[in-house]
Amino acid sequence: RGALLTNIADNIIVPAFEDLQTKLSALDIARGNFINNINQTNLDLLSDAWLKAYKTWQYVEMFNIGKAEEKGGDKGFVSFFNIYPLTVTDVQKGAATGNYDLNADNYHDAQGFTALDFLIHGVANNDVNALNKFTSNPNKEGYVDYLTKVVAQMNALNNSYVDDWKNNYRSTFVNSTSNTITSSLNKVVNDFMYYYEKGLRANKIGTPAGNFSSTPLPNTVEAFYKKEVSKELTLDGLKAVQDFFNGKAYGSSSKGESFKTYLIALDRNDLVSLINSKFDTARQKIQALDNNFYTQINTDNTKMTEAYDALQSAVVSLKVDMIQAFGVVLDFEDADGD
Repeated sequence: RGALLTNIADNIIVPAFEDLQTKLSALDIARGNFINNINQTNLDLLSDAWLKAYKTWQYVEMFNIGKAEEKGGDKGFVSFFNIYPLTVTDVQKGAATGNYDLNADNYHDAQGFTALDFLIHGVANNDVNALNKFTSNPNKEGYVDYLTKVVAQMNALNNSYVDDWKNNYRSTFVNSTSNTITSSLNKVVNDFMYYYEKGLRANKIGTPAGNFSSTPLPNTVEAFYKKEVSKELTLDGLKAVQDFFNGKAYGSSSKGESFKTYLIALDRNDLVSLINSKFDTARQKIQALDNNFYTQINTDNTKMTEAYDALQSAVVSLKVDMIQAFGVVLDFEDADGD
């Protein structure tokens, strides 16, 4: 367990957070360039920086541990980065009045990557295109201020996570080698499982496809205002899950101790093969979808529900078989009927 935790911390978690730090810094530079010279070219460059950071986010969202879980309620740091769908009215009201607090619970769904998605790509009231928010909208200065504060919040929070991991929490994490309900192993297994079920399976596929409602909900797709990247973000999320399971270092082809090697040590090679096979099948189903999940749902939602079913197929292997093999206790419940 000690070797597993060391590999997770040093080769997966910390490098991923550091890369997000780099991408968010680049996003802030692009923001500064845009507000200093507001035009479509600079808005497009801001969009590019947003997407690069958003793709990197997919590799850290599952690590709701340490300082990341101190604020934001039961969702921890995800509350400040990726709650969707966005409450657009809160963003518009904030831009109009300047009266908002990004640390308040009621603004969890009005900040982070989803708020930037609307600010960069969405069309506000009475505007013709996204750029109008910053050029001709009566609240244009408010939108600039909102954009600036959202990016600053994301940078400040992520910087604090990187600093804590490198100077404090890393030691605590890798030295917690027991197998108790509060140990690092239990926490990281629970975070992994929660992300797989909620962040990946439900939020990206199941909820928009209508698996938990009487009808599909296409307006709940991730990156709603730039819908053509919804599949790309989902594939990144699945890759993050499979790479983590197999102990693959972030941004590298090297591998270390992992859930996979732990299962092998427990003579569960069969389970390793089964889980990776189910991940691969889910990837094939997702790759067959339209790049734009909103379009996919409205044209042929059956393929979306098939992708959900493929992701769901791995849940029992992970949530029951793997967790029982590890002797870990789940610390969350759901009502998805799985």
